[in-house]
Amino acid sequence: MFDKNDVSRVKSDIEDNLGSKVTLTAKKGRKKYIVRQGVIESTYSSVFVVKLDVEEDQIPSNRRVSYNYIDILTKTVEVALNGEDRNIADVV
Repeated sequence: MFDKNDVSRVKSDIEDNLGSKVTLTAKKGRKKYIVRQGVIESTYSSVFVVKLDVEEDQIPSNRRVSYNYIDILTKTVEVALNGEDRNIADVV
């Protein structure tokens, strides 16, 4: 199980990188992943919000996704900081 301190460390690391460009890799099911890029927009007590970049073949929109901090700990979502060689989960 995860300790409350683990969740606090992940939350703190995301808050430290507020406004940073990130690459999200989210599990969508069995052997399926979605990789998107965006900016960490805001953090809340149990979730964080990422504003996704518009891809070339998409209609421009203000698409946002939110994930729990636990999703990072369970590796359901990987958040990689652009320009760095580490993921947010490497904090734990």
